[in-house]
Amino acid sequence: MLNCRIKGKFKADKEITSTNPIAVGDSVRLQIEDDDATIVEIEKRKNYIIRQSPHNKHQKHIVAANLDQSMIVATIKNPRTSTGFIDRFLVSCEAYHIAAILVFNKADTYDDEDLKYYQYLKTLYEQIGYPVFLISAIEQEGLSQIMDVCKDKISLISGHSGVGKSTLLSVFLPDKDITTQSVSAWSGKGMHTTTYAEMYDLPMGGQIIDTPGIRELGIINMKRDELSGYFPEMKRLLSACKFNNCSHHHEPDCAIIDAVKKQIISEERYINYLKIYDSIQDKKY
Repeated sequence: MLNCRIKGKFKADKEITSTNPIAVGDSVRLQIEDDDATIVEIEKRKNYIIRQSPHNKHQKHIVAANLDQSMIVATIKNPRTSTGFIDRFLVSCEAYHIAAILVFNKADTYDDEDLKYYQYLKTLYEQIGYPVFLISAIEQEGLSQIMDVCKDKISLISGHSGVGKSTLLSVFLPDKDITTQSVSAWSGKGMHTTTYAEMYDLPMGGQIIDTPGIRELGIINMKRDELSGYFPEMKRLLSACKFNNCSHHHEPDCAIIDAVKKQIISEERYINYLKIYDSIQDKKY
């Protein structure tokens, strides 16, 4: 392992618009002198995923680069992961051409009503093309299928704090000291255990990138008229709308609105689309 410094030109480069000129997953060229190494070149990324900078809402922060897939770990309760959060994450993956996987953890804590809701979500997301898995990291149930989909791939793992990412990683990486922490008793929300993104080699081949617990995934560098193209079930119907610039809010002869009325498109997903649409300010940062 080498301790590397980044060459000053990257920090001064005005074409680099993110708060971090280099991200986990980047391929770089090094200049090595004795025990020191300097990053002199960052190779072109095949993809990356971004969020709003935690320090400045008008800037972007690259979470990770050069990914084969992204895995969001969610929970039905303790804490509850909203479909709004899931859909914002999926939109980011679609925008940057990254395959997405949904993993619902803490199955050992779910009662019949929770499992019924899980089946609803599984049907909802599998119908539009996203693989959905139910696991219990703490009981090590259902993990073999997750290991299979991660084998020999570079995977990002993310989700709210408290959903059990660290417990899952501890099973994947038994030789690593992965810090785990329980959900806050007074707030019902997770408490951060990871403070920066980190890549680990998986025993079965491939790498996994752990990210800080994310309470909100900011969508930036996106225009409102692009958004519907990142909802796969809407993308298939866009050419059927009467107007080319249809916002799918109120226009007549809108194929999306009609599909929602006919229950072809989930009303919950459509409502989340409207919320994301209203949150986009059509600015580039």
